[in-house]
Amino acid sequence: MAKLTKNGKKKVASKKSPFHSSKLKWVGTKLLDDVFTDEVSLFKPHFEVDYEAYLQRLWDSNPEIFEILKKSNDLISARDSLYSYLEKSERKIFEIDNDLHILEKSTVRESIRVFRSIIGPINEFRTEFSALESLWKLARNKRNELKTKISVGFILEFINLFRGVTGKSHIYLENAEVKKGFPEFLKMKGREAAVARMDILDELGSSLKKYFKKYPSGLEEEVINWRTENRAKILRYFKGTENDWNDYRWHLKNVIKNAKPLLDLIELTNEQKEAVDKAVKNKIAFGITPYYLSLMDTKLSIGYDHAIRAQVIPPKEYVDKMSEHRADRSVSFDFMGEHDTSPVDLITRRYPIISILKPFNTCSQICVYCQRNWEIESVLEPKALASTEKIDEALSWLDDHKSIGDILITGGDPLVMKDSQLQRILEILASKKQIYRIRIGSRTPVVLPMRITDELITMLSKFHNPPNLEITIVTHFEHSYEITPQAMTAVQKFRKTGMSVYNQQVFTVENSRRFESAKLRRDLKSIGVDPYYTFNMKGKEETSRYMVPIARILQEQKEEARLLPGLDRTDEPVFNVPKLGKNHLRAGQDHRLVMILPDGSRVYEFHPWEKNITPIPPYNYVDVPIYDYLEELAIRGENVRDYRTIWFYY
Repeated sequence: MAKLTKNGKKKVASKKSPFHSSKLKWVGTKLLDDVFTDEVSLFKPHFEVDYEAYLQRLWDSNPEIFEILKKSNDLISARDSLYSYLEKSERKIFEIDNDLHILEKSTVRESIRVFRSIIGPINEFRTEFSALESLWKLARNKRNELKTKISVGFILEFINLFRGVTGKSHIYLENAEVKKGFPEFLKMKGREAAVARMDILDELGSSLKKYFKKYPSGLEEEVINWRTENRAKILRYFKGTENDWNDYRWHLKNVIKNAKPLLDLIELTNEQKEAVDKAVKNKIAFGITPYYLSLMDTKLSIGYDHAIRAQVIPPKEYVDKMSEHRADRSVSFDFMGEHDTSPVDLITRRYPIISILKPFNTCSQICVYCQRNWEIESVLEPKALASTEKIDEALSWLDDHKSIGDILITGGDPLVMKDSQLQRILEILASKKQIYRIRIGSRTPVVLPMRITDELITMLSKFHNPPNLEITIVTHFEHSYEITPQAMTAVQKFRKTGMSVYNQQVFTVENSRRFESAKLRRDLKSIGVDPYYTFNMKGKEETSRYMVPIARILQEQKEEARLLPGLDRTDEPVFNVPKLGKNHLRAGQDHRLVMILPDGSRVYEFHPWEKNITPIPPYNYVDVPIYDYLEELAIRGENVRDYRTIWFYY
């Protein structure tokens, strides 16, 4: 790791990536696009988009398509001509004398499939927009007839798609088509072949380590020392002792519920302070444990803690939306449609043998992008525990649905409950013969690891009785910077009793940089946590600032996670379909790109998990534009060229 400094992080030297070279530059937040050329800037001075330059690059990327669009007198003939062109292009890649590399041919086939889908009339009808009509009017210089302004993000999507259908994606080489052929090591045999391949593997391995150095964990000595200082400062502030620090009840008593302790102990931006103040004023759930505060860098200039701050310090947009919909938030923000999948109070069910039980409706601190932000009234809400009568009714409901054998206890955070309260629920569940697994969904190991007491472990271990009944912990680490010696101790307490610990990561802009999530996987395994799910960020309007295009999670799984050993990459990338449940993003046959909207957003059609079992209608999802995401990465100092294959993940 590069030497860390509390006065600001030392910049890790950026060597040439084995994936892509770069001359890409950004001015302010605007792309000076040399992805396609080294000579032409596609932006005018003063940050004004040179729209004509983008359009020219679009038509240059595929002159045949441009001619089809320009010469078609109406939309019907344009569509028919494009279908014919795509059929011809697809047939061409199967010709014997076609010398494109077979992997480039695969990109051609996929690009053609996507293009056909986008210009399909049924998809225009379902999405209420025609990308083809916009392209046709642009090609015929009828921009004044466009109903909606077409963005740079839209144009960039089609620049890449146009190139893709002709085998000029330049995924494998920057400036030339990849031709048929074999790498040198495949032409050799024995030891000679092995030695020749070592250079390639060493380069990939070195790149992995180079990126890992950018993302320190809380297990590294310098970080531990910083946090020791933070802890002392927080204890002085709250007049606590070292013994207090190790007592979770002290942390719960001193949960931070307004901006003042933050301002006194760490640097905040003006926007962060104003957002916290407005959240408190409008009674929007907000809270941070003293322990979690100790994980934050005291100076904004250090910046390793960005993912930690982002989880608990709400952005302005979030607070504004939550304030606006305070009265109707249970309707407005129930993205997963839990109202429609709850057959009885405290129960949610979307699958044949799994059910969710929610007995406790608060946490020791509040995550901004919580799926159930519409349910939680406040941090450590005194009335969060459901009544005994309500809990018993929910547990009794299971007796009438004996196919359910796996129960996830969540909420809220069930490990904030008293041991006796949780024990009573476990005793009733354990008495039901059909229950073979109880999962406890808790962020406590991350935000309050001292809550994992010996007494709690002893109580839970009484119910862990394989193969009859398994108790597992499902937690939620988001970044390597959250992994601390204290968190490791908590995890190991579970593991030493035989209980498994799994992690559900939400893939956000805060952990989506090159190899950032790969580093998290590696660090999780080192402390005994198995990566379980990587969730695509839910399309909740109030948390849009955190969202990442689906293409990026697919790219991450293929180009970064794939370099790790299999035991480190046990997670499954998923998209949660509202009311229905998880769709595996790795299963390409269960989702398809059906439209590009004017702002560059992709529209995906998701087929539910019941596909091939029972006919359930698909779900259309509007993603965040790739261009907007890349712009955000550039603001954060990323070399955007390293992400250039993102356009070809559909």
